[in-house]
Amino acid sequence: MSKVWFVTGSSRGLGREFVEAALSRGDKVAATARSTASFDELVGNYGDAVLPLALDVTDKAAVFGAVEQAVAYFGRLDVIVNNAGYAQIGAVEELAERELRDQLETNLFGAVWVIQAALPFLRGQRSGHIIQLSSAAGLVAMPLGGAYHASKWALEGLNEALAGEVADFGVKVTIVEPGGFATRNGKNPDPLANGHMADKDPAYDGLRLRLGAATGKQPAGDPAAAAQALLKLADSDHPPLRVLFGQGFYPMIQQAYADRLKTWADWQDLSAEAQGDLDQAASR
Repeated sequence: MSKVWFVTGSSRGLGREFVEAALSRGDKVAATARSTASFDELVGNYGDAVLPLALDVTDKAAVFGAVEQAVAYFGRLDVIVNNAGYAQIGAVEELAERELRDQLETNLFGAVWVIQAALPFLRGQRSGHIIQLSSAAGLVAMPLGGAYHASKWALEGLNEALAGEVADFGVKVTIVEPGGFATRNGKNPDPLANGHMADKDPAYDGLRLRLGAATGKQPAGDPAAAAQALLKLADSDHPPLRVLFGQGFYPMIQQAYADRLKTWADWQDLSAEAQGDLDQAASR
């Protein structure tokens, strides 16, 4: 039985691959992007199976309208893919307030609006699957990614809570955490460009150079392969809450979690001190 998808950020990159993979196997897709011009070829190839929708996910009213339009057009929604987002790069000291707010408006609030708009329909059907694109950056953090990490770590917690809230309605939630994939860069023309601090010798340029060199060595994944993996997730009767796409960051994530457990264990004495003893305090 074919599925009906609602995919944000569909004009390029992973989002576009997800849309094309779903359509190519006979599913139907409401494909959203800021501009629908990039969907002309899809409409020519797949006709009524694709519904192009112009959408800025930071516009809450527009998000609700787009979801309602998709339901009216297809009659139902089965898979919601929250994919829209970008990476704001910059040291925490450098970030302008507008940059940080814009990052959260798109990556976090945009996803929330889509979830809130779609859930009444999914609950009514007693079925559906919300797939949230997070990132390996939602599990570990690196210098210069503070704004992006803040948005992705927030999405991790939000969707984990959501999974527990909607399970009784037959709605599933999966957080997809991709590593690096061979897609076009996000909002920043040069992710490691300075552009923030006015110093003649910017404090973080050395760090930028080191991270740029390290990033360039990370193997890139194939977006088309990621799209096929997403189809398997959408078809699963028991999908995972979290799944990594790509293996490049797996050793780093394993080490990060091992380090956290060790640190908590090493500092258990201090943890106990911080808790105190209310009974002893009351008797004094």
